[in-house]
Amino acid sequence: MKKLVVLISGNGSNLQSILDACASGRINGSVAAVFSNKEHAYGLTRAQQASVPGLALSPGDFPDREAFDRQLMQEIDACEPDLVVLAGYMRILSSAFVAHYHDRLLNIHPSLLPKYPGLHTHRQALENGDKEHGTSVHFVTDELDGGPVVLQARVPIFAGDDEAEITARVQHQEHAIYPLAIGWFMDGRLVMRDGRAWLDGQPLPAQGYAP
Repeated sequence: MKKLVVLISGNGSNLQSILDACASGRINGSVAAVFSNKEHAYGLTRAQQASVPGLALSPGDFPDREAFDRQLMQEIDACEPDLVVLAGYMRILSSAFVAHYHDRLLNIHPSLLPKYPGLHTHRQALENGDKEHGTSVHFVTDELDGGPVVLQARVPIFAGDDEAEITARVQHQEHAIYPLAIGWFMDGRLVMRDGRAWLDGQPLPAQGYAP
């Protein structure tokens, strides 16, 4: 059975959707370990409840980002994962880390990329008067939130919405599409090649898969 490692920083709701999908067989694989840069991240509790090893590494224990990422890579590699999944991992990765897991590193970002890379995406959507928002699964490259998109989900923004309402609406979609994309990868259907995402032997368009 193929293995994946999940990196988190907080509550771990996307981690929970991945654990549930592995348990139900929607992902043909298992979570080998969960790593966090926050010792008290609730996602580590979710991992423990699922009998999955969890480990927190504190950035303050390392002289720089590169040293932290070297140790993290060592811990991840000990698990021999087929895929590394970022699920609310709130650290910018070093170039060495991205290169080490090239073609097998996925992230989910709460916007319709390339719109709103970085932080505070829901706030930006509100402030700009957007009528539509969403989330994107993408392969990770050195460009922040700039790797090829695999799959997106769109949600409406209604008059009177606040950030909390938009966050809940987007997360509901995240919990559906992230396990789906991970499942494609674990089944060998999804790959990154020549800087593009490919599904079932066909290159995906810039906005990812569209049924």
